[in-house]
Amino acid sequence: MGHRKKHAPRHGSLAFLPRKRAVQVKGRVRHWLDGIDDIKFLGFAGFKAGMTHITYIEDQKNSPYYGKELMKPVTVIEVPPLILIGIRVYNEDEYGKYIIGELYTHEFNNYLSRKINLPNIEKSEIKETKKEILKTINQSSEVRGIFHTQPYKTSLPRKKPDIIEIKINSIKQPKDEFNSAFKNLGKEIKARDVLNEGELIDVIAVTKGKGFQGPVKRFGVKILTRKNNKARRAVACIGPWHPARVLYTVPRAGQLGYHQRTEYHKRIMLIGENEEEINPKGGFIKYGKIRGDYILVLGSIPGPKKRLIRIRKTIRPLRSFDVNTPEITFISRESQQRK
Repeated sequence: MGHRKKHAPRHGSLAFLPRKRAVQVKGRVRHWLDGIDDIKFLGFAGFKAGMTHITYIEDQKNSPYYGKELMKPVTVIEVPPLILIGIRVYNEDEYGKYIIGELYTHEFNNYLSRKINLPNIEKSEIKETKKEILKTINQSSEVRGIFHTQPYKTSLPRKKPDIIEIKINSIKQPKDEFNSAFKNLGKEIKARDVLNEGELIDVIAVTKGKGFQGPVKRFGVKILTRKNNKARRAVACIGPWHPARVLYTVPRAGQLGYHQRTEYHKRIMLIGENEEEINPKGGFIKYGKIRGDYILVLGSIPGPKKRLIRIRKTIRPLRSFDVNTPEITFISRESQQRK
């Protein structure tokens, strides 16, 4: 009689609800935190390329490995510049946020026509719209930028850009924030303009989809004994007689993966601009070669390769964490194809 395979529980029954497919593949940022003094956008976006490993000197004084050289896995995210195509201003009342005005550039990238119907905007209209918005802005207004990505500058097999919204840091002076964003309207914003090496970020992405799965793989329930005359990879008792229904707490088969997830406190180890320093021999499997700017994030992140990754300034700052530029001593560029 062979040994039964033991399954460790993966997720609690009530950890994530509803456990269904994400609405959009680009992810959604629900919350932002104003935590810096200067006017700066609070997030960015890139494409997951793959993983490698580095060695660096541990610089956190509360770590038992302080001052020692460590080898850790890192995720490579390619971050071509984002183009700021619009500015949106919100006010808030007891029913939630609502838009009081938005402004778009008159110079659009040709690739953007693959995503939306481009409007015809003249310079004179932009100045008039700006004056109207500045009149309606009050002390509690919130300013956000509308960006589009540039996947055609990467190795991705697509050209259609993604349109995302990123909040600008609030210094309680919305008119200054709006004017600061207006100066960059229609221009490219690089990752280094928003993010800093060594800081903590939150990563928001849609996980790798695994389709319709049973409760053993989906919830990690125990496989029943060989002598069960019916199903073995199922929950034996699905609940009491009353209430006369199956409770939502009972592990059941259904969708696994392709869920939006947020991982907190991921550290940026490097913001690179020379792709030759990171590309492995033969490129990253299922992605190709990095063609421009990239960042190295300590550890793993959700999602498969090529997926859009949303990056946000962390909304749970750690008091005991020191933001220093890490001293990286080695980056592995060995072939990932075993060649």
